[in-house]
Amino acid sequence: MLTYCTNIHPGETWKDVRANLDSHLLEVKQCISPHAPFPVGLRLSAQAARELDEREAQRFSAWCAESDCFVLSVNGFPYGPFHGTSVKEAVYLPDWRDPERVDYTRRLADLLAGWLPSGVVGSISTVPVAFAAGFAEEHWPGVRRHVVETLQHFDEIRQSGGPSIVLAFEPEPCCVLETSAQALRFFERMELPAQLADLAGICFDCCHQAVEFEEPEAGLELLRAAGVKIGKVQISSALRVLPHELDAIATFDEPTYLHQVVARWHDGCLTRHPDLPDFLATLTDERRSRLVECRVHFHVPIFAEHLGHCGTTRSFLETLLPQLSHLAPDAALEVETYSWGVLPESLRSPRVATDIVRELEWARRHLEGRPLEGR
Repeated sequence: MLTYCTNIHPGETWKDVRANLDSHLLEVKQCISPHAPFPVGLRLSAQAARELDEREAQRFSAWCAESDCFVLSVNGFPYGPFHGTSVKEAVYLPDWRDPERVDYTRRLADLLAGWLPSGVVGSISTVPVAFAAGFAEEHWPGVRRHVVETLQHFDEIRQSGGPSIVLAFEPEPCCVLETSAQALRFFERMELPAQLADLAGICFDCCHQAVEFEEPEAGLELLRAAGVKIGKVQISSALRVLPHELDAIATFDEPTYLHQVVARWHDGCLTRHPDLPDFLATLTDERRSRLVECRVHFHVPIFAEHLGHCGTTRSFLETLLPQLSHLAPDAALEVETYSWGVLPESLRSPRVATDIVRELEWARRHLEGRPLEGR
């Protein structure tokens, strides 16, 4: 099932969320799915989740029924403000070392359990354990304790007759989990009890894994072969910059989000940089001469192959999307270009719903194996 993530829309309160759904989401549904139920990839901040009492949650259920929509997945990654302020490394806090991450995720599961249609497996995407800087070996026991505690709550929901919900960890550059291989080792390290193992999995973000220079199908195939559940695939694209395009990426240095950079050099080595300014500060003339290409964690429109001054990782999606039906047949599929508000104006339309619809139509054509129509 294909949808988009409502983290695109600014707003931290439940009132903000409802206003965005009433306007932007319903406009998108009318264009994409006017005569069939439309899945919602819902982002709820901790504040919005706290504001949702049982009565308001039931009102939202009624709204979904009236609007011919249903909640498929919840983005439980950004806990606090996500637009209009400097987010940077704070987006990972509280991380899985902190019991507040447990409380927040359990609350999301309680809400999602009341919204999921019968027979549908839900998912909650979450942080890749923590940002790597400052994480130490001695933190792992606490992380495992918190993950198991959260999954036990998910299991209690299921055992009481509720739905199955997958806690989907989302690898990201410069975090404790960044590559698919690290994600696999994470589950080996967790040694989850058998009754909880199928309630944990991965949110595979295509932008992140393209930045890591993973081959499009390799990461998912590695996880699938090991029996790791793919709870969600986020359909997203990153910046791809060749040496002669390096001067253009300064345009994408903005103060809101962290834009990690992975660079490939002539000797085949990869270097990782936590943000664009960190990478740009290393670019002596000698280093520029040794660069093959770099990729930047900046979510750009998935339909764009080139942005005028630098390229994108759209080819990653063009290769992967037609294969998702067998690589991740049960995963929620969610377009996640959350950065429309910080993109250069030349790359966006006056109405965000127009851009969302264009992305969903492009993704749907490629999922169906009709790439030429989406170019």
